[in-house]
Amino acid sequence: MIEALASTLAGSGRPLIVTSGTGLLTQGRLATEYDMAASPIPRVASEEAAASVAARGVRVSVVRLPPSVHGDGDHGFVPILIGMAREKGASAYVGDGLNRWPAVHRLDAAHLYRLVLEKNAAGARYHGVAETGVAFRDIAGVIGRRLNVPVVTKSREEAAEHFGWFAHFAALDNPASSERTRDILGWQPTQPALIPDLDRSRYFEH
Repeated sequence: MIEALASTLAGSGRPLIVTSGTGLLTQGRLATEYDMAASPIPRVASEEAAASVAARGVRVSVVRLPPSVHGDGDHGFVPILIGMAREKGASAYVGDGLNRWPAVHRLDAAHLYRLVLEKNAAGARYHGVAETGVAFRDIAGVIGRRLNVPVVTKSREEAAEHFGWFAHFAALDNPASSERTRDILGWQPTQPALIPDLDRSRYFEH
């Protein structure tokens, strides 16, 4: 798909934005825009294709989004966690729960995409990260309190049973910086942070 779009845009000077994720970067340390995706997850192919078409002169850039893009209309990871907590009767985290999820409000992310369209440089990588890292235990705590279910820790073995296919993401330690993105684009997130945004009844409506 990226190759097909690039063939149409080649020589036009019009921008192409490829969306990727911070979760593809090395875990357990602060990820920056300079880092290259190194995960075996298939989505890495999108960044590789972007680099390939950029080398051919297409004005392509990559926007990496964090695990939580939150706000009204969120259908991503946080609603999945809420659904699991309802089903299991407990809101869980892995180990000490201090693994970190970066986050951004969907309206701040939308503003970033507009800035990238306006100011985008070919081959650039941007991070749509408003919060460097929110402890997963804090997310689980809000969910447990809102649903009135226990907040519990799970070992990695227990997490595989509790979270199922989501266990990898529940243990993700993916702090990420957007310092370079802010410097280049002048992007300044203004919307609510993840925890206060999550701590609203709207997230828990059936």
